[in-house]
Amino acid sequence: MIDTRLTLPERDCAPRQRGLTMVIDPGLHTGRFEDAIDSVGEYIDMVKFGWGTALVTHDIKRKIDILRWAGIDFYFGGTLFERFAVDGMVDDWRELCRSLGASCVEVSNGTIAMGNDEKAGWVARLSDEFTVISEVGFKDAARSEALSSPEWISSIRQDLAAGAKLVTTEARESGRSGICTPDGQPRDELIEAILDSGVDVDRLLFEAPNKELQTYFVRRLGPSVNVGNIHAEDVIPLETLRLGLRSDTLGLV
Repeated sequence: MIDTRLTLPERDCAPRQRGLTMVIDPGLHTGRFEDAIDSVGEYIDMVKFGWGTALVTHDIKRKIDILRWAGIDFYFGGTLFERFAVDGMVDDWRELCRSLGASCVEVSNGTIAMGNDEKAGWVARLSDEFTVISEVGFKDAARSEALSSPEWISSIRQDLAAGAKLVTTEARESGRSGICTPDGQPRDELIEAILDSGVDVDRLLFEAPNKELQTYFVRRLGPSVNVGNIHAEDVIPLETLRLGLRSDTLGLV
């Protein structure tokens, strides 16, 4: 960042423990992916290879090498875990993660019929080998809306107690499920209940794939909020929101 005499919010330097930006790779062409990491990698803490894209990206190892060179962690979307789990092949999934050098994994139950007790059991077993990021909330908007605030909070606490380093709050790539309504609005009552529950906010990663959600969380929780499912082209705009360099947060952070 260019030095000026402006007084801006302090941002932790990498490797950060808060104020994390997780970028989702929905299958970017590798040249564009490399350009993005070269251009804005200093503001990226983690990259998630979305859903099952890693299995059909023929040069996924090159992408992983790009991230290693930049010192950025990566993991595969929880949907890939679920696809293996539904066929009783979690050991195969674990071996896939090992073979590609993943030190971090995501465990979720957003699509398949898996209770949180079972999901937390997988978190506990996998946390002996990997840094585990779990996810709470469902891909289907109706299922997520039916999940009460106490159930959300209980699931978050259970995952953290099982060994999850972070718990992601579902919003999908569209920002229209999980902690959001089907029309894309944040579910204020649910979010406030989570924040009032006493859960360490630095252990939460809020999916916020669009500017409206990013602005909402920066305004509510400040520049050091953890947000995810950020697209590569939105990394710089997000950083300006964090620093009050965009009208949406000017004077508020």
